Amino acid sequence: MSVSDLSSRTVLVTGATSGIGYQTARLLAERGATVLVHGRTAEEAHAATDRLVTLADVDGSRLCAFAADFTRLEEVEQLAARVLAEHPHLDVLVNNAGMAAPERHTVTPDGNEIAFQVNFLAHYLLTHLLEPALTTDPGGRVVNVSSSLHRTGSIQWNDPNRTRRYSRLAAYAQSQLALTVFAADARVTAVSVHPGICTTSLLPLYAHEGVSPAEGAAHVVRLCDPAVEIVNGAYYDRDHRVEPAAGASEERTVKRLNKLADLLVGQPA
Repeated sequence: MSVSDLSSRTVLVTGATSGIGYQTARLLAERGATVLVHGRTAEEAHAATDRLVTLADVDGSRLCAFAADFTRLEEVEQLAARVLAEHPHLDVLVNNAGMAAPERHTVTPDGNEIAFQVNFLAHYLLTHLLEPALTTDPGGRVVNVSSSLHRTGSIQWNDPNRTRRYSRLAAYAQSQLALTVFAADARVTAVSVHPGICTTSLLPLYAHEGVSPAEGAAHVVRLCDPAVEIVNGAYYDRDHRVEPAAGASEERTVKRLNKLADLLVGQPA
């Protein structure tokens, strides 16, 4: 595959301090992109940029550290405000930050089930707040790093926080299904991708072994390249476009999810 130069591109990667996110940031920076490296804390984000400069021989002037704890939506709003102020034109947003749902039902300070908020709601809010930067020029795009486990999920419309019946796998699958459905939102061009089963902190959800995070990241970076044409709402299993779960791209489901998400993140519909 020919590798195009990305030096004119600015990309925000959430959860870029480890795993697939870190490797995505590395590959993008090596190809010349300006990369906004997001971490849960400022310390983690700066440590990741330092590591990229030292170990990957990346030009430090092309890296910017950003912090926000996705268990707090107020921090997501602050992150978006800083990105808009410093980078009013954003070519790509990679919604990668993710966590496995904990064994015990856990609710964030905002009142949402933690995996649903970190994996989906925070990204939903961030994407909409960054919409002005992503749409300043044609070609802005969002890449949601989803999971094949979205196929096992169902969105509990009347109990999205799963207070009545909680299972960590069901909660995780619901968050990944929501992220996949969200790609079909018409407001910003977006796709979702299952990067393969990689040896990250999420590996135990899938299998005993996986490919390297760098291999998974390559599938994400491919979709950041403007030379790769994408269709809004498309779902990729690694490099292949495949159909997502039944109903995931139905307009009715997308609208229903947007309504639910607007309510849960406190955004006017």
